[in-house]
Amino acid sequence: MASVHSKSVPDGVQPLVALKILVAGGFGVGKTTLVGSVSEIRALHTEEALTGAGQVVDNTNGVERKTTTTVAMDFGRITIRDGLCLYLFGTPGQDRFWFMWDELAMGALGAVVLADTRRLEDCFPAVDYFEHRGLPFVVGVNHFEGSRHYNPEKVSKALDLDDRTPVVMCDARDRESGKNVLIKLVEHVSELRNAKAEPEPATSSNGLPRRPVKH
Repeated sequence: MASVHSKSVPDGVQPLVALKILVAGGFGVGKTTLVGSVSEIRALHTEEALTGAGQVVDNTNGVERKTTTTVAMDFGRITIRDGLCLYLFGTPGQDRFWFMWDELAMGALGAVVLADTRRLEDCFPAVDYFEHRGLPFVVGVNHFEGSRHYNPEKVSKALDLDDRTPVVMCDARDRESGKNVLIKLVEHVSELRNAKAEPEPATSSNGLPRRPVKH
């Protein structure tokens, strides 16, 4: 796997591998909350107060009590196991800040797309973005009070996801729940890479030898 950073360590000591992960999704879906709840360091947040000027461009339906918004990124770090830690970069959710996504996505191993079933369409742009870039991702359905419970299969169908893309139910406020989503992403990326590494069969489906592809 590609890593953000790998430190040189003495013989016999497991090297530290740091991987870059994006946390994306719609406005007010819980990205800042997730990064803050799982981070083992004091998370960096670039939040500003919502103002009247933003009401004409920010859709606050369903999140009327939200008073701040991320204008650049959130940043945190979590150690998944000995020798493996994740650097988390939370993306801004509003349309007018999407131009920053390309910069944040550089060098990323994968992404978590947070979804709110009350406003599922808000995560469509994030799903489209990562699908078009070919960046592996999982969908974390953040449960809010008053929202209906849907099983992962229904959410996957509604988002028209590839069958291999995991959908995980979570609570962004709970550290273990958020950590479980991140572990699922790492496992998903590993499975995809292992599948690509498997050699193609030497025979075709009808048992005849397969002609080697010339490069």
